[in-house]
Amino acid sequence: MICNYATPQYFYNRLYAEFKFTLDVCASDKNAKCKNYYTQKDNALEKSWPGIVFCNPPYNKDIWKWIQKAWYESKGGSTVVCLVQARSTDSQWFHSWGMRANEIRFIEDRLYFEINGKPIGRANHASMLLIFRPETRRYPICTQMSVKRFTKI
Repeated sequence: MICNYATPQYFYNRLYAEFKFTLDVCASDKNAKCKNYYTQKDNALEKSWPGIVFCNPPYNKDIWKWIQKAWYESKGGSTVVCLVQARSTDSQWFHSWGMRANEIRFIEDRLYFEINGKPIGRANHASMLLIFRPETRRYPICTQMSVKRFTKI
């Protein structure tokens, strides 16, 4: 089943200002954030992810595949920014793959995800960014970012 919850535009715009994304790898035709994007039909896990990549993966048991792929793509030269649940920090996938990120940004406050461009309410979980860059780090840098002033209410 595909989830049509989209990353809030106000939050994506803030990230875009910093990263200038060129590819969205977890999109649908209705919620793509970049001109270039992969849908479920494209099967992004079997394609290369060139450039500066945005990834808001499905929050299900296969999330580890997306995070593992993000790490491998970064070793090939791409920068990959993954938006994931912060409550996953005790999971095996996080310790095996998420901790390989160059940076982990914990997001203060909760995001308001969207369907068809309209907020559907506040997320029931905290979120974080896993940022994978081509250069190798032994341990990720952990930071935080606030979204309060970017929230549309």
